[in-house]
Amino acid sequence: MLNQQNLDLIWNFDNPGLSEARFREALEDPAFDADERAELATQLGRAIGLQGRYEEADALLDAVDADEPTVAVRVLLERGRVLNSGGHPEMAVPLFEQAAELADHLGEDFLAVDALHMLAIADTAHAETWTRSALEYASTAGDDRTRRWLVALHNNLGWSLHEAGRCTEAMVEFQLAEQWAERVGTPRQQEIARAAIGACSPAQLKY
Repeated sequence: MLNQQNLDLIWNFDNPGLSEARFREALEDPAFDADERAELATQLGRAIGLQGRYEEADALLDAVDADEPTVAVRVLLERGRVLNSGGHPEMAVPLFEQAAELADHLGEDFLAVDALHMLAIADTAHAETWTRSALEYASTAGDDRTRRWLVALHNNLGWSLHEAGRCTEAMVEFQLAEQWAERVGTPRQQEIARAAIGACSPAQLKY
């Protein structure tokens, strides 16, 4: 199966159209076996969904052979993302729950955290609970790529707390995001983490 670092090399989340072209090209590469091509197809579906072509993305995911368990997790995740982006978060929640459970069972830490992170987005009423579960999971991961989730998760929780007026708690989360960004994050994540701390100024902490 593919590791996330290999997929990172193909993805450009700022340009899903470019990512779509790259994944289509990768699917034609004979170096990948059938299960790896199935995994690549789930990411092609994600790239298409990010462009708002939800029916096309859903049809592509329908055609993916999900007999391999890791591929099954990715299909659940990408189906959920398509539903959530298409305005049906309540339908996405059970798919993300299944993805998190199966990924945990398989020991696929990165995908388990991804699913929990998506639950926090789709199930807004329980966003803090899902995010804290994802943080706990990511903090015990054995690889830096999975621990990189800690940057985004602390940042997301910080903004949720900030919007709720819990600014002191928000600052703690932003500081944790910055610490993890310095340890395992990308330069872009480091920049975002520093900006969040600047936005959560002492003046804002008074209300």
